[in-house]
Amino acid sequence: MGRKYAIRNQLALHFVTFTVVEWIDLFIRNEYRQIIIDSLYYCKQNKGLRIHAYCIMSSHVHLILSVTDGYKLSDTIRDFKRYTSVKLIELITENLRESRRAWLLWMFKKAGQNNSRNCNFQLWQQHNHPIELDNNVMMDQRLNYIHLNPVVAGIVNDPSAWIWSSCSDYEKDEVGKLELHIIQ
Repeated sequence: MGRKYAIRNQLALHFVTFTVVEWIDLFIRNEYRQIIIDSLYYCKQNKGLRIHAYCIMSSHVHLILSVTDGYKLSDTIRDFKRYTSVKLIELITENLRESRRAWLLWMFKKAGQNNSRNCNFQLWQQHNHPIELDNNVMMDQRLNYIHLNPVVAGIVNDPSAWIWSSCSDYEKDEVGKLELHIIQ
């Protein structure tokens, strides 16, 4: 049985969302967000990843991604999610200031035990719901959705004020946390 949401054209632009299990608000600390940024940068430098847009919210990350020829987007996403899971679990375990440490680790362990594809912890939900962006209307819709997410969530009034997003790259022609492949 085929999955409705799968990456069929590995080189096309895709909108994806990575969601923490149970929609846990994990990314409320800058050091956790920075792991996402650092990992995206690594994938850009070493795995052919092209980052067109992003927004890190408290429980999920929205992205518009593609890869260069010779790479598979699905492989890069798999590696990114695996690596960030390990690094985030390590950081949570070591972070003595994390008041939710025991609860977070218990939740991620419980999620891992309930998934036959994992042996220990599960940080990310299994699916990313990839949507191929094959026309300008879809690209504009998803780009606006990503950048307006912090406004809709009540975090900021101006979408370009959210530094954990690519909005200022687009609206103010500034380079934010990551150098992007701007969608024209």
